[in-house]
Amino acid sequence: MTDFAEFHDDLRALARDLLAKSAGDPVPWATVTEAGWPGLAAPVEFEGAGATFAEVAVLLGEVGRAAAVTALPTVLALSVPALADVAADDARDTVFRDTVAGRTVPVLVLDAGGDTDPAFALESGPAGPVLTGSAAFVLDAPAADLLLVPVRAGAGDRLLVAVAPGTTGLAIAPRPLVDATRSAAAVTADRVLVHAVWSFPDHSPPEVLRARAAVAVACDSLGSAEAMLAATVAYVRVREQFGRPVGSFQAVQHACADMLVQVTVARHLVDAAVRALTEGTADAMIAAAAAKSYTSTAAVRVAGAALQLHGGFGYTWDSGIHVHLKRATLNRALFGAPSAHRRTLAARYR
Repeated sequence: MTDFAEFHDDLRALARDLLAKSAGDPVPWATVTEAGWPGLAAPVEFEGAGATFAEVAVLLGEVGRAAAVTALPTVLALSVPALADVAADDARDTVFRDTVAGRTVPVLVLDAGGDTDPAFALESGPAGPVLTGSAAFVLDAPAADLLLVPVRAGAGDRLLVAVAPGTTGLAIAPRPLVDATRSAAAVTADRVLVHAVWSFPDHSPPEVLRARAAVAVACDSLGSAEAMLAATVAYVRVREQFGRPVGSFQAVQHACADMLVQVTVARHLVDAAVRALTEGTADAMIAAAAAKSYTSTAAVRVAGAALQLHGGFGYTWDSGIHVHLKRATLNRALFGAPSAHRRTLAARYR
């Protein structure tokens, strides 16, 4: 267990150092690939590291801490696990190898603005299967080299369909966002010829993908909240008013303590959700709902408090707090609003 914790610490330190160098600019995919991150959770037979969601969560938290501009969270938390879940064939193995090598950026098409899977249908066409349907808000779709679309077949089977951007009939319309660190698009398919079709096994429930997405966002929110707490504590120690550090005032101390309490509770909930998903326990969906509902709300509150405690400086471009506030606000709405996840939690008692 000690070695495991040490590996997480090393991974966290490397990610923090590397992501800090981007300084708000998009992180080059070549840099991400050189670090071996796209293949972190990929099977070892494809030159991946074969790590679990616990290791992925470490990177997700650091991406949130840096408010990094990258599609890595979508690839790590959604695309790679989806590929690992489906039945293997040569086409899937090729996508895996290309992803690990950095030649492909696969993006799973889930509607991040809704609570259900997007409505796509697969039909027979003269040249092969064709895809029809749409998803209104897909994170990182503009950055994708390959779209992975979950589809429900007529007999209740679940399929994963690969579609290349630029294919005739496929439209990827970017969505404007207040959060400049993210990209999203509406994806519409009108009888699009598909690249490959894979089937999910019966033991892979569809809710797992959305639960994993919710926990991934919670990890990002936690990293952002931790960054805002650290920045605020450092600032109030050196900012002086009336000849003394503002951190010496009781009201400021209470505000920082409240931030710490929220971050601590969020960390425990996120750790529990990551552990439940990693181990595949029966309460994984409940743990995911608890982590997402609390952490995404707490991150907005912590960022708001950081803005206040930084005073006028908090509103300037140099502070970076506005970046985290916008990111946390978008996180709160992604893959289920807090109210939707609270309904899931409340359903246990009906």
